[in-house]
Order: sequence, then C-alpha cells, then structure tokens
Amino acid sequence: MNTTEKQIKIVLIDDHKLFREGVKRILDFEPSFDVVAEGDDGSVASKLVKENEPDVVLMDINMPNMNGVQATADLVRYFPNTSVIILSIHDDESYVTHALKTGAQGYLLKEMDSDALIEAIKVVTEGGSYLHPKVTHNLVLEYRRLAKENNSNITESGIEYRKPLHLLTKRECQVLQLLADGKSNRAVAETLYISEKTVKNHVSNILQKMNVNDRTQAVVSAIRKGWVEVL
Repeated sequence: MNTTEKQIKIVLIDDHKLFREGVKRILDFEPSFDVVAEGDDGSVASKLVKENEPDVVLMDINMPNMNGVQATADLVRYFPNTSVIILSIHDDESYVTHALKTGAQGYLLKEMDSDALIEAIKVVTEGGSYLHPKVTHNLVLEYRRLAKENNSNITESGIEYRKPLHLLTKRECQVLQLLADGKSNRAVAETLYISEKTVKNHVSNILQKMNVNDRTQAVVSAIRKGWVEVL
C-alpha cells in the first residue's frame, strides 16, 4: 500500500450480505480506500459514523427498519463532513430527487461497474457530486419535459439556439452533448476515440468554464440554454 496516498475511509451499509461482500472486494483492490465498518440497516448508520469518522458512506436505499434516505438525513444533520452515496436499483427520477434533496452527494444504480463506484467515491470525497449516467439521463429527460410544458411559448417562438463555441471548444461541445446523452467517461472516450484521462480533462474544463460543480449541473444548464439536444 502506498502510505503517502491519502486514505479514504468508507462505511458500507446494505442489508444484502452477498452484495455487500462483492462491493467490499472491489473497494479492497483500491489502495487509497479503507472500508472501516459495515452495517445491514440504516438504523446503525449514525453509530458507525460516530465510531469510525468515515469520509464516505455507501448507503443502500431500501432496508427493512430504516431506509437509506432517512439514514442519510440523520447523517447530513449530525455528521456534515461525511459524504453519502446512495446505492439503489431504482432509476426513477422521484427516488433520485428525494435522495439528493435529503443531502446525498451521489446516487449509483446497483448495476454499476467497478470503475463508476471508484470514480464516485473519489469525486464526492473531493466535494463534488456523482450520479450514475443512466440516472443523469433520466433526470435530464424529465427536466426537458417539464421545461417544454412550462415554456411552450418560448419553444414555439423560433428562437435560434447555438452551440456555446464562444465558451467551449468544439471538442468540449461534443463531450457536453455526450454527457447529456447519459454516457459515462468510458463511453465518451470510446465514442470520440480518445482516452478516459482526456475525457476527464475535458469535463473538468467544461465545469470550470460553465461555473458549475458537477456534470449534472452542466447538462441541466446546457439544456436550459439550448446548447445540447436530448431525444
């Protein structure tokens, strides 16, 4: 283990032992991660966080006694320095919105791959937010539907929208569009025939130029301004 690398302390809470063990195995392969405690219900979340002072809690959304959203609300209130990432099988925007309003900084579907899990933990540890690409896409679609309903007069007025070439490079515009399509960094890299590291650099530049904190905010802002298309 590289002792000079900052260790990210993680608490894992999920009532399905087999799933929990699988996630822990993935995390154990990452040198900078340290799973300091595990639990099987939201009711133990506060106790485990108080005892272990983790950087991140991976929280199942559906548990028998106290669900993940309720437990997240407690953690956000009493342990503001600990970030919560929700683990869920639900990609419905109502679940996602409720979890984010409660204070979760991430929302991952349990169909995630290991790269997404690792990236999410690192992003929220640095103060950002992370949503599973499929979840982001569904939120964007819902936002666009509501925007059409609330701004039908504007949509029909023939206002011309332009890509933000005054702000972003052509390549950054392409990356922004692919983010709006719900693609992960890996999928963007494969589509544009560039490396994932290059994609991450483009995303970082986009966030900085658009003055937003994460990719979800960037996509929502881009849709509102007519910079991307969502089918």
